[in-house]
Amino acid sequence: MTGQIDLVVCDMAGTTVRDAGQVPQAFMSALAAHGIAVTPQAINSLRGASKRLAILNLIPEGSERAARSKQVYATFVQHLAQAFHGTVEPVPRARETIDTLRSRGLRIALNTGFDRETTDLLLDALRWREGVVDAVVCGDEVAQGRPAPYMIFRCMEATGVTDVRRVANAGDTVLDLQAGYHAGVALNIGVLSGAHGRDQMQPHPHTHLLDSVADLPELLARR
Repeated sequence: MTGQIDLVVCDMAGTTVRDAGQVPQAFMSALAAHGIAVTPQAINSLRGASKRLAILNLIPEGSERAARSKQVYATFVQHLAQAFHGTVEPVPRARETIDTLRSRGLRIALNTGFDRETTDLLLDALRWREGVVDAVVCGDEVAQGRPAPYMIFRCMEATGVTDVRRVANAGDTVLDLQAGYHAGVALNIGVLSGAHGRDQMQPHPHTHLLDSVADLPELLARR
C-alpha cells in the first residue's frame, strides 16, 4: 500500500532525466564565453538551484553584476539547448516508475531549476509534455527556488494536494533535500543517479537515499 502519500514530486535533470554532464558544461562554457572562470566544484555546489540564481552567484561582485548575469544566462540557455539536442534521455526506468505510481492513484509532479523554455524543450524531446505527469513547475515560476520550498508547494497547488504530510519529494542534489525539509514533506528522498553522491547527501535531512527513482515503487509499496 502507498499509505498516506498522494503526491510524488521529482526533480528533472539527474533524477528523472539523464544528466550526462550537459548542465555543468553549459555553465562552464557560458561563463567562459563572457570571460568568467569558475571551478567545477563551484558549479557542483549550486546544482539544483534556480539556474538564474546560480549564474548570479557565480559572477564576481561589481556594479555590472546583474547585467552580466542576464547576458550569461542567455548564453547558458543557448549552450544547454545545443548540448541536449538529440541527447535527451530519461533516467533508466524513470518513465516506467511514473506510469506505475500513477496507476496506483498517486499524482506525479516534476520540479526543476530550469526556466519554462528549457523545461519544455526537455519535455518535448522525451515526449512527456502531455499526459505523462500531472504537473510541471519551473524555477522561474516561483518567488524563490530551492532550497526554499515554494516549488513543492506549487506542485501541491497544481495537483490539488493540501496536506504536505501526504507528499514525497525526490531529487539528486543537496538543495532538493533542503527544499523537501523546508516544505515538511513526509518522505524526503535523495537519489544517487545525478549530481551529488551519498557522501554529499548523507549529512542533510532525508528519510531515504535510493540508487534511483526506479526504487520508488517498492519503497512506496511498503507504506
